[in-house]
Amino acid sequence: MLSFSLFIACLAAAAQDHLPPVGQWREHLPYNSAIDLAAVAGKVYCATPYSLFSVDPGDNSIERYSRVTRLGETGISTIGADEAGLKLLVAYNNSNLDILYGDDIVNIPDIKRDNMIGDKTVYQVYSRGNFFYLSTGLGVIVVDADRYEIKDTWLIGNGGNQVKVNAVSSDGGFFYAATEEGLKKAASNAPNLADHNYWQTISGTNGCKNIMNLGGRMLMEKNDSLFIQNGAVWTLFYRDGWPLVNSCISGNKIVLSERQSGGGARVLILAADGSVSRTLEHTGAVSFPRKALLLNNDPWVADQYAGLSHVGTSDAYTNYSPNSPQAIAGGEIRVYNNKFYGTAGSVNDAWNYQYNGDGIFVFAEGQWENVNRYQYPEIDSLLDFISLTVDRRDETAWVGSYGGGLLHIGEGPSFEIFKQGYLGNAIGDPGSYRVAGLAFDREHNLWISNFGAAEPLRVRKADGSWARFSLPFALFENALSQILVDENNYKWVVSPLGNGLICFDHGASVENMGDDRWKMYGTGSGNGNLPSADVLCIAEDKSGFIWVGSSDGIAVIQCPGQAFAATGCDAVWPVVPQGNFAGYLFKGEEVRSIAVDGADRKWVATQNGVFLVSASGEKVLARFNETNSPLLSNDVKKIAIDGKTGEVYFATLKGICSFRGDATEGGETNENVLVFPNPVPPGFSGTIAIRGLVNNAMVKITELDGRLVYQARALGGQANWDGKNYRGQKIASGTYLVLVSEEGGKERTATKIFFIAN
Repeated sequence: MLSFSLFIACLAAAAQDHLPPVGQWREHLPYNSAIDLAAVAGKVYCATPYSLFSVDPGDNSIERYSRVTRLGETGISTIGADEAGLKLLVAYNNSNLDILYGDDIVNIPDIKRDNMIGDKTVYQVYSRGNFFYLSTGLGVIVVDADRYEIKDTWLIGNGGNQVKVNAVSSDGGFFYAATEEGLKKAASNAPNLADHNYWQTISGTNGCKNIMNLGGRMLMEKNDSLFIQNGAVWTLFYRDGWPLVNSCISGNKIVLSERQSGGGARVLILAADGSVSRTLEHTGAVSFPRKALLLNNDPWVADQYAGLSHVGTSDAYTNYSPNSPQAIAGGEIRVYNNKFYGTAGSVNDAWNYQYNGDGIFVFAEGQWENVNRYQYPEIDSLLDFISLTVDRRDETAWVGSYGGGLLHIGEGPSFEIFKQGYLGNAIGDPGSYRVAGLAFDREHNLWISNFGAAEPLRVRKADGSWARFSLPFALFENALSQILVDENNYKWVVSPLGNGLICFDHGASVENMGDDRWKMYGTGSGNGNLPSADVLCIAEDKSGFIWVGSSDGIAVIQCPGQAFAATGCDAVWPVVPQGNFAGYLFKGEEVRSIAVDGADRKWVATQNGVFLVSASGEKVLARFNETNSPLLSNDVKKIAIDGKTGEVYFATLKGICSFRGDATEGGETNENVLVFPNPVPPGFSGTIAIRGLVNNAMVKITELDGRLVYQARALGGQANWDGKNYRGQKIASGTYLVLVSEEGGKERTATKIFFIAN
């Protein structure tokens, strides 16, 4: 059984909520890296590169915020607090804004939607009165926090041009802006602060990165030093030779986050006279501090590597790291036996490596476990994990590194690494052992795409011995990636970079290469009839058909058993008679991933969202994108489905999320029927799932006296019910029977459902 040593900081967050109801979403974003923080109403809010969470110091409770919980976006640039108004402004990388006030979240999309050309990034947020002042690459943007709208834009660069503003502050009489042209100031009562003529640039302030109000006196950060205003003169206030990452005023003290190029890091707390009152140098909490603040005189540190930490008076610290994956999934994702596996690596369009060291992550029973080079130095030579499969004999994971070879993760975890002697190096890159595809066949042989090697198809046989195969085709860069083993035990191998798709049969035995058969699928009738030779993914459906996703739509190989016949087996292009893709299915669309659910429907990943198509491919049943759903990004890379629960996982450009689908894999009998939720709580308006059924079972809901309330056919192994009778009326409180019958079989009582009235 795969068992990773779970890294938990001093205080681990509670596991994620249990499986959501049918039709509901949940996010699986990384929370281990902190980039900003703010305090509102006694809570500490911490921004990560992807999302947001809060900590209540009173009870140590943690709350997550994401698109699933109504945030406007994924990907945060900075946050800022209006402590008096009890509001938090969240600025996203695309310049969208949210304001959180109690349980309300109000979106302000104006900056994002504005067609003004220039850098609209929000670099810092300053609050004064009822307004947020945003430091942006354009200038200063003023947000009315009461009316939830943009009030004004100040373009204060020389000549009224745009200028990057690093920070804004005020002493009441003047506004100050730390810009790339130096520190600028303007009278607070100026008739038009949007007019650059009212702004004066203070000489000698080039290199100004921050401006703060320290008890009514202005404090400027310039070139890693602090200067304080004395009338018209700025005098040195503090310098220690360390590079400054961030400076801020908190609790009437100056809090400095510092980091040296060699990795040394610390947080300093300065008194109002510039003396150092406290130094934080805990390696577990201060590794790359991005910002720190004081709450009730205790330091809180947002660290890029160590997450969020609270440091007590005794210097003991508590780390708040909501359990999560190490990173987003750039490579393969897979679900096996209710466990989700993800790989963090990726390659670019030219199939060059990206030096990603974030490793592998597994989600099971509400907990994430991460394995990477940061925790386990023995695998520090393995980067860019992009392929993964699970050995069903012992549920150990085999993971492919694009450059570092093949990794086997066993108990403990323990690690076996296979490189030279087992794999071939990429031609022209002697130290690179690229594993781009993995799959077990029915004899438990592990097939390996050894991208770029002279003999790019390898196999580790069930007895531990190895074999290699030269291809009878000339392939550009000997490129092989995803491998699929079909019901005939044929190996279907994607050859990226425009080479096409290969089908391979090793015959009676792996050792006898004399009976090997090969077939190359390309474009054109008689040559495979793919819509494009740029094949991106493949999947096998419940009819044994091979679905091929390409850069120009989908093709289906409906006679894979005849792939090597003299007549061949060309692919067909499904035709959609109407809707989003009237004509050939996904024509003109990049199809990155295809997953088949329990009802034989196809979930399709594209750069324009996710599509659910019918079993035959002739109808688009649903579409999910950023506009109509909590999908984290329209740019979807991979899809994987948990057949037991119906949960569909999406690996997107901005992280992993999942949707509880309405189809599961059917069982062999109707002996283990499960209803969720049960009992059905008052006010529940979602979908009631009845799973653990045989494929396409007929389900009837009746009253105890046998009177029919509702009936439905299962989707795969799951039937779905909205809690209404056949007239569309909500049913009354009470106990109801679930009667199940197989196709043409006898009806039997499977379970009961309990309804609790409002």
